[in-house]
Amino acid sequence: MSKQKLSAAELSAMLAQSMEQLAREVLPGGRKNGAEWLCGSVAGEAGRSLAVHLYGPKAGVWKDFASGQSGDALDLIAASLTGGDLSEAYRWASNWLGLTHETVAIRRAEIKEKCEKAQKAQQEYEKNNRATARKLWLDARPDIIGSPVDAYLKGRGIDLRKLDHAPGALRFAPAHYCHEIRAPLPAMLAAISNLEGKIIALHQTWLGQHGGQWTKANLQCAKKVRGRMSGGFIPLRKGASGTTLKQIKPGETVAIGEGIETCLSVALACPELRILAAVSLSNLGSVQLPDTATDVLILADRDEAPAAQQGLRKAIDQFLQADRNVRVAKPPKGKDFNDVLG
Repeated sequence: MSKQKLSAAELSAMLAQSMEQLAREVLPGGRKNGAEWLCGSVAGEAGRSLAVHLYGPKAGVWKDFASGQSGDALDLIAASLTGGDLSEAYRWASNWLGLTHETVAIRRAEIKEKCEKAQKAQQEYEKNNRATARKLWLDARPDIIGSPVDAYLKGRGIDLRKLDHAPGALRFAPAHYCHEIRAPLPAMLAAISNLEGKIIALHQTWLGQHGGQWTKANLQCAKKVRGRMSGGFIPLRKGASGTTLKQIKPGETVAIGEGIETCLSVALACPELRILAAVSLSNLGSVQLPDTATDVLILADRDEAPAAQQGLRKAIDQFLQADRNVRVAKPPKGKDFNDVLG
């Protein structure tokens, strides 16, 4: 009686048991980062766009955040070695596991060429998007005191006049186009910068008046980011030192939170702190910091949801792996530090 052939799911599960070894072979230019293997694309070059889970219940699960491709261990072999041919990927995986000894056509060169073309197109798109983001921010009004941005923040309990100066990263656009309603609306614009001080993306908060009070506009999504913000941040306070982030000295604390409002709330209470807004929890641990930034204070939301806890743990691990001292502060009440002002 012939041996029953394994299903694709069963084969993928077997591959997942040796995922680190497999990732090193299939994606040779990548590197291990905690419980993940990171690389640039399915071509296997260095980078961070593609992440593969190496251990636990998600072992073998991967996603290329640039292209949107994702799947399990067998899908990764197909994407990286056989040009998407799952039958060939199945045969290669069976050989790798020692179950068979069949000839398989490897198409690395073809895959690499395809990825390089896609990356060039993506880079050009991002370059144009960054240029647009910078122009939109530069065209907006830098004098936000007395503007609807000032009124909106005051409605959130944030009085910018209590600071020595308003954050330079924030501007007011009287008529900023909103795709959701296909029309312009007033908006608070925030420059998302990299470590070199260059604007890489734009954070947009559309505003509207309700009962005479400026609030977030009544939209399904009143806040959006234009451009790719990975690793970037919104600089809100330079702290007591007053230096740029690149000039930070060891021992100075960098406080990093998610949203603009929660970070500004902390700035009111602790103006001596250097404060950055990471925009999202997923980006928090990826924020670019100089090697001299040895002390990080995470301004965490009080969110007990499993996904939020996992995201916070990942951010902490990322900073620890970069040899930084990490502390976490949570608000005494409410979900975030802005709720304390409510």
